[in-house]
Amino acid sequence: MPTFKEVKYYLAGLWLLVSNDPRGFHYLDISDRGMARSFWAILWCVPSIGISWLWWQDAYLSAMPPGSAVGPAFFFRLGLVEAANWLVPPVLAGLLLLIFKADDKFQPVVVTMNWLGLPLAYLNALLIALVAFVPGSAGLTAILWLVLMMALIFALTRILRMICGPNPLFVAALTLMMMVPPMLLTDFLQHFLGVYPPGS
Repeated sequence: MPTFKEVKYYLAGLWLLVSNDPRGFHYLDISDRGMARSFWAILWCVPSIGISWLWWQDAYLSAMPPGSAVGPAFFFRLGLVEAANWLVPPVLAGLLLLIFKADDKFQPVVVTMNWLGLPLAYLNALLIALVAFVPGSAGLTAILWLVLMMALIFALTRILRMICGPNPLFVAALTLMMMVPPMLLTDFLQHFLGVYPPGS
């Protein structure tokens, strides 16, 4: 598992790429081994994922009749949704790269996408904490969440441009492929697995 020092190094590389600085690639391990190790980002996100799950449990129980409870199966299903969030985007990106004969870009795309998910997860957890502990902050949180999504799109687009070159249509298609289908799949799985708050 990558150490905290390594993770900071990787995130510094991402920041350089977002800043249009190619030196960022020297901070990232984009080999096959580095790609496999980038999935350790999931474990680094566990605290933020835990906050998200507890908030989702509270939202779910708030929509249920008084006295309702959830067991381990509820969190197992949330785990399945979370796994899909991490595994589906690389698969879709790989398919698109294969179609456009750019499969040599697969490793850097997966590595950067996985490590980019780390700050995103903690910023999302921060917004959840804002909703949970600051009364009347729902409107502000919705605006901040929109800002976060826009920042994610901007960062992802800049990084993919550094990886794939100045091809706006391809970069836009790859960005959409990694964001829109997973969001739709998440919504579907939440309903299908019965973890979506009733009536929401």
